[in-house]
Amino acid sequence: MANKGPAYGLSREVQSKIDKKYDPELEERLVEWIMAQCGPGVGRPEPGKTGFQNWLKDGCVLCELINSLCGANKLVKTIKTSGMAFKQMEQISLFLKAAESYGVTKTDMFQTVDLFEGKDLAAVQRTLMALGSLAVTKDDGNYKGDPNWFHKKAQENRRDFSEEQLSEGRNVIGLQMGTNKGASQAGMTGYGRPRQIINNP
Repeated sequence: MANKGPAYGLSREVQSKIDKKYDPELEERLVEWIMAQCGPGVGRPEPGKTGFQNWLKDGCVLCELINSLCGANKLVKTIKTSGMAFKQMEQISLFLKAAESYGVTKTDMFQTVDLFEGKDLAAVQRTLMALGSLAVTKDDGNYKGDPNWFHKKAQENRRDFSEEQLSEGRNVIGLQMGTNKGASQAGMTGYGRPRQIINNP
């Protein structure tokens, strides 16, 4: 992990594309939110991508964050700081499991190596954005910070129709099927008749 050499060729190209997706402005907003949510005890990272990664790398700040969104029912029972790589990665995995239980979809999740090895910090930002949006949408009193930092997620708007309404709907011709207004068969020849060719001498 730590002794990994530089990437060349296609690998380097792919990595530079991934790196370009990282948003420094979004980083500032996420740092502000995490500090507002968890309190000043989590500290403030050095500005920049590396500072952001090092701040979250051991998984403790992330676990504090998810616990602060759950109120009394903590999803991560024990948070231990450790200098050992596998312990830090385990802590990140605990956060990801807890975030999934909280309601973050699998497609919005980053992989442990994305954060730990700094492979894709934009994915880490996406996961935190999804978590923030979900917290704002839940509106259960546990979210701290400015609600305008995140978009509210769309919520289900279920409609129940009676049988009568459903049968009425079947009689309507939808406009994507074309319109039948002003349709007439005037001037049409019967189907299947050959073209009339008149040979005038």
